[in-house]
Amino acid sequence: MTNERYDAVVIGAGMSGLAAGIRLAQFDKRVVVLDRHSLWGGLNSFYKRGGRRYDTGLHALTNWVPATEKSTPLPKLLRQLRIPREELQLAEQSHSIVKVGAVSLEFGNGIGRLEASVAQVFPPEIDGFRRLVSAIQAHDPFSDVVDASSARVRLGEWLRDPLLIECLIVPVAFYGSAREDEVEWDLFVVLFRSMFLEGLARPMGGIKTLLDALKKRFLDCGGILRMRSGVSRIVRDAHGAACGVQLDDGELLECERVLSSAGRVETQRLCDLPPQPAEVGQLSFCETTSVLSQPTRSLGHTATMVFFSTSEHFAYRRPAGLIDTTSGVVCASDNYAHHEFGEAGIVRVTCLANHAVWSTLDDEAYAAAKTQVAQEMLAAAGCVALDPRPWTSAFDMFTPKTIHRYTGHVNGAVYGSPVKARDGSIGVDKLHLIGTDQGTLGIIGSLLSGVTAANRHILMANQR
Repeated sequence: MTNERYDAVVIGAGMSGLAAGIRLAQFDKRVVVLDRHSLWGGLNSFYKRGGRRYDTGLHALTNWVPATEKSTPLPKLLRQLRIPREELQLAEQSHSIVKVGAVSLEFGNGIGRLEASVAQVFPPEIDGFRRLVSAIQAHDPFSDVVDASSARVRLGEWLRDPLLIECLIVPVAFYGSAREDEVEWDLFVVLFRSMFLEGLARPMGGIKTLLDALKKRFLDCGGILRMRSGVSRIVRDAHGAACGVQLDDGELLECERVLSSAGRVETQRLCDLPPQPAEVGQLSFCETTSVLSQPTRSLGHTATMVFFSTSEHFAYRRPAGLIDTTSGVVCASDNYAHHEFGEAGIVRVTCLANHAVWSTLDDEAYAAAKTQVAQEMLAAAGCVALDPRPWTSAFDMFTPKTIHRYTGHVNGAVYGSPVKARDGSIGVDKLHLIGTDQGTLGIIGSLLSGVTAANRHILMANQR
């Protein structure tokens, strides 16, 4: 039995879901955003433990540009959502580092610092690097024509030193690639622009600042947000088109269209469509958060992010065991400009992990494994950036099991399926993917995905 009908049902109150909801509600569409959990944000959310708030997901918001710049993704997005930039209180990174083997490159917001670093460390490569930058600047990152060729191979058109190629691959892979040991050229172009040509920033107060702005805007526009309302299946009509959803408690909601940020494989299962093995993501992570007794920079570590691979041959794949500490990301969340989190330093360490291995552990073994792995990760951070343990006043950690529990992603796959659907289609009429598995990346990409899907599949469709 159902008493509710909507223009659109949005599955998932993450970035793409909230953005889609805002865009539709602004045009007086009756839209409901559903989520199984009590907190909105999806992969990029927050929680409290021991009286302290912890972020999940957000290391940096990409696509930072000065407030005077109006034509890049961030200002365009904020205009579409009608959210003033000042609400986000964006603080720039100090600078970040890429370490591969014995080589280090530095980058900041804008290409200047990275270009200077390449010229210093790889002087024979600087002309080719500049040609690469020009080619990326000329590339349309939002074209519907997908180029899934190997970024490593394509980079060889401009660069000859394989170590420089690895240095450029490492941060891009950790920031969004769902493919083991590979980065697609389209993905590389988007993230190179987002991270190196534009830049990294963080909302003051962390992810909650952005989420609060999105939630407020959605509700102010008349949207309906239902937490603790998980979807058990997508309902299809006699012609196979999506026409509603059934919730975990059996309630039915009818609608004209369904937008799903649950993920490609997860959405297929909601439609009783078996995914192909190649569609199932394998890449997951462990992450530690250490709250320090003093600012990180006072300990001599001034970088915001350190992307590292201790080997010159970067292995970006699901490890055989619990964890792989030969590569990862160290983020000092207090090393953004105008830090306002008090005197505490915040150091997060992220490494590749294997969901299948973690899932075999009983409660006692799981707790012991977390303790062991945390020590290994923090020791690895000490070799490339800073070991936070001597100054740690509070600590927490998540594993692939945590990711699976709170997102529903099969294998705890943070970046979803290796098979992306740029048009949002999985072959079911009136059902559209949004978010990571639509092929967009990072927070800005997820938000843009929601806006674009709302525009293309509902607002513009109604005008035809």
